[in-house]
Amino acid sequence: MSAPSSSTRPKRPEFRNINAFKDLPSYRLPVAGIVSILHRVSGALMFLLMPFIIWMFDTSISSEISFARFTSVFTIGAGFVPGWFVKLVALSIIWAFLHHLIAGLRHLWMDARHAVTKEFGKSSAIFTLVLSVGLTLVLGAKLFGVY
Repeated sequence: MSAPSSSTRPKRPEFRNINAFKDLPSYRLPVAGIVSILHRVSGALMFLLMPFIIWMFDTSISSEISFARFTSVFTIGAGFVPGWFVKLVALSIIWAFLHHLIAGLRHLWMDARHAVTKEFGKSSAIFTLVLSVGLTLVLGAKLFGVY
């Protein structure tokens, strides 16, 4: 048996190193991939802001005086940190929690129902993004005193 000639052999794929600055901005990540990355980012954000979360919880329930100090931090600020920035950090925690919760429920649903089709992945990822951003906007409006 003879080896196939080079003209009949299919061309092998050519692999090359990617340039992160040139190639990655043009890469179109699917919505499910974006939700997956944001799920990791939200988990890391909640972990890194855990001292602030613990401070908020402790200060808000310790006493009436500490609760007054807690609310004044959100209106006036603390030290060199203005109140709007504290609210922005709290809003980022709200988004991280909501996104992580909804994306986690999405993953649990897919694991339990074995619904891992491309169509379901895309539609559930869009639902996750819309719901987490929508709820964050509603709670952010309340946090910033819109209603």
